[in-house]
Amino acid sequence: MLPSLFISHGSPMLALEPGASGPALKRLAAELPRPKAIVLVSAHWESPDLRVASHPSPETWHDFGGFPPALFAVQYPAPGDPKLAANIVELLADNGLPARLDARRPFDHGAWVPLSLMYPDADIPVVQVSLPSQLGPAGQTRVGHALAVLRSEGILVIGSGSITHNLRELDWHAGPESIEPWAKAFRDWMIDKLAADDETALHAYRTQAPFAAKNHPSDEHLLPLYFARAAGGQFSIAHQGWTLGALGMDIYRFG
Repeated sequence: MLPSLFISHGSPMLALEPGASGPALKRLAAELPRPKAIVLVSAHWESPDLRVASHPSPETWHDFGGFPPALFAVQYPAPGDPKLAANIVELLADNGLPARLDARRPFDHGAWVPLSLMYPDADIPVVQVSLPSQLGPAGQTRVGHALAVLRSEGILVIGSGSITHNLRELDWHAGPESIEPWAKAFRDWMIDKLAADDETALHAYRTQAPFAAKNHPSDEHLLPLYFARAAGGQFSIAHQGWTLGALGMDIYRFG
């Protein structure tokens, strides 16, 4: 059975400047059985309700600005899977989570940036599930539980976000050895609670974790972690790292 993964996808420039994360993602993909498909929740598809992308050939969306032209030239032409998307809607409904198909949604960079490093041939079908961020950690835990069965069908389940994410606090000149203490304290607390499988504390991270609001002024980049955790099994760390002083690049494996 495949695990589920939480991937800190960092800046969109990761696609061109993969640093230490690129080899880690490549190695992880090589270690895993080849998935029949990939189901992914990205921090960059927030929605008021649950949606499942169903286009057979999603476009690559460059949903950012201010980066070099080479990044806007990157394409990730992986196919979608409308049949799998419909099955996901049924699974969610069976678990009391109404969802609808979205036939127009392209791949945002939370999806195609890490996948371009894991599976550069773009030949594995990818289905994105949206992030109703207003439902918080408990909501994503419910979604992850509902879709956990996909792992036994040879489908790789991924949450793509960031273990820390405060763009206003980044040092754009910092090297990988430069780590802000407040960012490390938060990351270490999360790891402790994940290792202990302390769901109560994890769901209450906003009030219990050190520097929670400073690391995540808003929830959306952490919520895919709850999806991946609930869809998977035992927690382990696949990769740890930092960039720009306070942007955690950790990759976690569940199962």
